[in-house]
Amino acid sequence: MELLQSGLKLRQLQVFREVLRTGSTRRAAMALGISQPAVSQHVKQLELTLCITLFKRSSNRIVPLQEAWELLRNVELAIASLDRLESSIFAMKNDEKQRIAIAAPSVFGFVTLPRVVATIRSKTASTVRSISGSYDQIGEHILAGRADLGISRLPLDPSLFEWAPLGSARNVCIFHPDHRFAKLARIEAQDLAGETIVDIDPQFAAHQMNFNALRFAGVEPDILVEFDCNGHEAGYVSAGLGISITNEIIAREYAAFNLEAKPVEPSALYHYVAIWQKGRTFSNALNVSLEAIVSAFARTTLAGARTNVARLLTETA
Repeated sequence: MELLQSGLKLRQLQVFREVLRTGSTRRAAMALGISQPAVSQHVKQLELTLCITLFKRSSNRIVPLQEAWELLRNVELAIASLDRLESSIFAMKNDEKQRIAIAAPSVFGFVTLPRVVATIRSKTASTVRSISGSYDQIGEHILAGRADLGISRLPLDPSLFEWAPLGSARNVCIFHPDHRFAKLARIEAQDLAGETIVDIDPQFAAHQMNFNALRFAGVEPDILVEFDCNGHEAGYVSAGLGISITNEIIAREYAAFNLEAKPVEPSALYHYVAIWQKGRTFSNALNVSLEAIVSAFARTTLAGARTNVARLLTETA
């Protein structure tokens, strides 16, 4: 398969990748089921096609140069894209065996996505690919065709996306069940004085809102850990290392951590949605997948503000 007018061939890239993965032409030949001279010939032809020396040769060995490692990153992306193309073509031929790609913040892999996958598996022969990322990255995955559906938050650009509502959530403080906050009906900024805090990275709007409220109340935050992805805080909080502020929908993903959650003020309102690219034609498998996402969120509606997160998931399942 020729990829470019220059004569670059897919097989050359596959062999090149295997040489770097295995560390030698001999092991690459064994992995690919071809002869060692054939591997060497593919690599040499790739260098001639690109007019780039990728390996240093000595004593029947080839040692990757820096150019080889730089090329590998792009080769991995290219081959992954071709794999997705192959899966897409297969899906067009056989709708029931479609591969559904769902993009969502990784925290939804705790509770919600397993429920979604279980529903998809029970109703179709499709497989699921889970792609993680920030809310901005979820949109990028959808627009680039890497994901069919996504879990995100409003606002979104209606000229690019369509969506179905999943639920709304306000801020909550999560903490160990033995924490003094268990006796409070809600947590206010002044209550956080002297508390060790596990906090999301400063680039996120939630951080700015939380810390502006604290400083307005004359409280200087005591940060133990900063994290850049929802879900990381649960382990620290369950170990009794501090408290954290998130929202109700994220908090319900922490069922296995036996955490308490209480409303926190001031609070913001977050609207979660299932999204897809505007104008997207839905197959039967995609319709089932969207219904599965909506249903998974409906099953985990918070019963009230003063709730043990683990108990909540049991009661609403």
